[in-house]
Amino acid sequence: MSDEADSGSEVSTVVRQRIRGLRQARGWSLEALAGRCQLSASTLSRIETGHRSIGLEQLAPLARALETTIDQLVASDQDDDVVIRPIPHEEPGLTMWALSRDSPQHGGSLVAKMRITSQRRHGPGSLAVHPGREWFMVLSGVALLHLGERRITVEAGQAAEFSTMTPHSIGTPEGTVEILTMFDADGEQAHRRSTRTEA
Repeated sequence: MSDEADSGSEVSTVVRQRIRGLRQARGWSLEALAGRCQLSASTLSRIETGHRSIGLEQLAPLARALETTIDQLVASDQDDDVVIRPIPHEEPGLTMWALSRDSPQHGGSLVAKMRITSQRRHGPGSLAVHPGREWFMVLSGVALLHLGERRITVEAGQAAEFSTMTPHSIGTPEGTVEILTMFDADGEQAHRRSTRTEA
């Protein structure tokens, strides 16, 4: 392996920053990390400063010593893994934008923005029931939450949280309401079923 300066790719720079950052976060000196991955402290110093190129033979022991993976060390730091560019999903009276990458199918929660108009069916005959809980906050307009026999008005700046085992639907008495909502896998499936039914 050459001691010449690395060609300086952005990925290589990020990898070096991650190695140094993880080492410092653990309070380890160059010697301490070098001893854990069977490299010399001088070699590790040259890797961190960009005066030695990084190969798989260094990445693998470094990843193990730093309790991470090679994939995490070399992952891109471009905006695409940070910035979410929502694509609208439209149904009669409802437009929804997914705002998170979490998969409800794998134990996460889906965060979404919804724009609901008075065209959306809600109330008796359009109530859903499924396991879990749902939370939403009204960004603008007025939401009408049907929760069993109850009709609850939720205004801009207010939030609601409820058990989705109670028959429920969200609509608006007039105009348009925009909400930020969060639900789990059962909630996602229920929303998709309800929009398919209304289509």
